[in-house]
Amino acid sequence: MGTETKEFKAESKRLLEMMINSIYTHKEIFLRELISNASDAMDKLYFKSMSENTGITRSDMEIRLEANKDDRKLIITDNGIGMTKEELENNLGTIAKSGSLAFKNENEKTEDVNIIGQFGVGFYSAFMVAKKVTVISKAYGSDEAYMWESEGVDGYSISEAQKDSHGTQIILEIKDNAEEENYDEFLEPYKIKQLIRKYSDYIRYPIKMDVEHEKLKEGSKDEYEKEIVTETLNSMTPIWKKSKTELKDEDYNQFYKDKFYDFEDPLAHIHTKTEGTATYSALLYIPAKAPYDYYSKNFEKGLQLYSSGVMIMEKCADLLPDYFSFVRGLVDSEDLSLNISREMLQHDRQLKLIAKSLEKSIKNELKKLQKNDREKYEKFFDSFGTQLKYGIYESFGANKENLQDLLLFRSSFVPEGDGEKKNGYVTLEEYVSRMKDDQKYIYFASGSSIARIEALPQTEMVRDKGYEILYFTDHVDEFTVQMMHDFNGKEFKSVSADDLGLETEAEKEEIKKAEEDNKDLFDFMTEKLSGKVKAVKLSQRLKTHPVCITSEGMLSVEMEKVLSAMPDEQAHNAKAEKILEINASHPIFEKLKTLYAEDKDKVAEYADILYSQALLIEGMPIENPVEFTNKLCEIMSK
Repeated sequence: MGTETKEFKAESKRLLEMMINSIYTHKEIFLRELISNASDAMDKLYFKSMSENTGITRSDMEIRLEANKDDRKLIITDNGIGMTKEELENNLGTIAKSGSLAFKNENEKTEDVNIIGQFGVGFYSAFMVAKKVTVISKAYGSDEAYMWESEGVDGYSISEAQKDSHGTQIILEIKDNAEEENYDEFLEPYKIKQLIRKYSDYIRYPIKMDVEHEKLKEGSKDEYEKEIVTETLNSMTPIWKKSKTELKDEDYNQFYKDKFYDFEDPLAHIHTKTEGTATYSALLYIPAKAPYDYYSKNFEKGLQLYSSGVMIMEKCADLLPDYFSFVRGLVDSEDLSLNISREMLQHDRQLKLIAKSLEKSIKNELKKLQKNDREKYEKFFDSFGTQLKYGIYESFGANKENLQDLLLFRSSFVPEGDGEKKNGYVTLEEYVSRMKDDQKYIYFASGSSIARIEALPQTEMVRDKGYEILYFTDHVDEFTVQMMHDFNGKEFKSVSADDLGLETEAEKEEIKKAEEDNKDLFDFMTEKLSGKVKAVKLSQRLKTHPVCITSEGMLSVEMEKVLSAMPDEQAHNAKAEKILEINASHPIFEKLKTLYAEDKDKVAEYADILYSQALLIEGMPIENPVEFTNKLCEIMSK
C-alpha cells in the first residue's frame, strides 16, 4: 500500500479553526487531551481483556513522554488498544468523531471502565502547539501498523508503518516561537511535569518520562555526572475517590495545603459522593482565613472541575453561589464532557444540579460546625461572615432562608456568672429564644465599634427594659436586616427608630401633651435648623443624655454614613430623615423653654449646638467645626 493523501471536509476545516480559536483558551491543555486519549485507549484494552480473558492487566499499561529539544519533538506513547487503518481514518479524519463515545454506547454495562471524552476534538488541540502531527498506531491483535500525518487544516495522509507493539505514538513537531508565543516551554521537563500535575495527576495509569539529573560522582566530593532517571509524573489515585474510612484529618489537611498553597489547616472539609440525577465526587474545604484579596475585585471564586479525574477547568465559578465563594476544593463528575467549554458549561443541566447539591452540603457543614464547634465557627465567621450578609442583601432577601441561620452578631447579652463572654457572638435563634414575653421586636444598635454603640443615648430605654440589643458594627448589617425584615416572625427594630414601641400609654400621653404645650418652640428650632432635621421633638427614650438623633423612614442615620462614604454620587447624596430628640426630663429642656420666652436668638444658637452634639455622638461630621467650638466657648465664658 502507498501513501493515501486526503483533504478534510470543509465542515471539518471550519470546526478545527473554530475549536483552536474559541473552545480552548489555553494552549497548554493539548497535553491534557492527548494524555486523556491515551488513558482512554488503555481503558478499552483493559475492558477487552476482561471480556476476552487475554491476561492483560492495568499494571502492564503506561504512558510514556519524551521531549527532544534538538528536534523540537514531543512524543506521547501508550500501549493501549491502538487503531486500525479504518479507525485512524474515522477517529482522526473527522473532527468531533467520537470513537470513545461509540465504544461506550456499544458497551453499556462496562463496569470499572471510564471512557473519557470525544477523541476527535481533543486530539486536534495538538495543532495549537504543533506545526505537524504524526500518529503511528498498531491495533491490539493486528500485525499491521499505520501512520497518520497532518500539518493542519489542509489535509492528512495515511500510510503503512512499522511498530513493534500495540498502542499509539503521537509525535508533535512543536512550532517555532512567535512574537508573543513561547512554544519552547512545551519541550522543557519542568513544564511538562507541571502540566501533568495540574491536569492529569489522577489518570489511573502511570505517566512516565526519562529526566536528566546531576549526581555526585562516586568517590568524588565536588565532581558531578549526569544520569537519566525514569520518573512517574502523576499520583494516579485521587484522594476524593478513596473511601472516607481510609483517610484521616491529616490526609485531608495535607492535600488541601499542597493543592491550594495554604500554610494553615482548613477549618473543615466536606467529602461527598453522590449518585443519581447528579453523579459526582466532591472534596470541599472551609479555609481558616480569607485570602488577602478576598474582598477585592481581583478575587476569582470557583472550584476545580474534573471529568473522570481529568481537570477541565481551574476555577468553575458556576459551582458556587457568591455567598459561598470562600469555599475551595474540587468536583469530579463522569456526567460532564471532557471537551466542554465555558460557554457550554453555563447551560449544562448537570452542572446546575451539582451546584444545587453542593450548596446544600456546604450549608449543612456550616450548621454542623456552628453546633459542634462554636469556637471554630466564630473564627470562620470573623473571616467570611460579611459575605453571608451580602448574600442576603444583594439578593434583596431572596437568600434569607438559606443564610439567616448562619448569621452571627455581637450582642449586649452576658451569660450569668461569665462576664468574660460579654459582647460575644449570638445567633438570631439564640436571641429570639431569650426574648421577654412582652418584647415585640429584635432590637439592634449600629456603630463603628461596640464601645461607641454602648455609649449611644438611644440604647438607654431599651436597656432599662432589660431587652437584649444586637450590635451592628459591620457596614452591611443594617442593610441586611432591612432586606430580611424579620426572623421567625419577629421584626427588627433599630434603637434609633422613631417608634420603639416601649412607652406605656400614660408615658405617650405625657409626652404628647408636653409637645403640644411647646409646639411653637419645636417649630422654631426646626425652622432655624433649616432643613437639617425633619423635626425637633421630645424623647421618652433618653434618661441621662440631653439629645440624640433618630430617623424616620427606610434610611437610618447609620446607613446614611455608609452611603456617604461611597464614591457613587447618587449614594453619596442619600440622606436620612433626621429627628432631633430632646430629653424631656433634662435641665436643657427647661433652659430652652425659658430662652424661647426671653431670647429667641439664643434658642437658635442652642438648637445648632445641640444638633452638632447629637451628630458627634452618632459619629457623624459636623458642617462647621470652627463655628461650633466658637459658640461653645462663647457660652462657657458667660
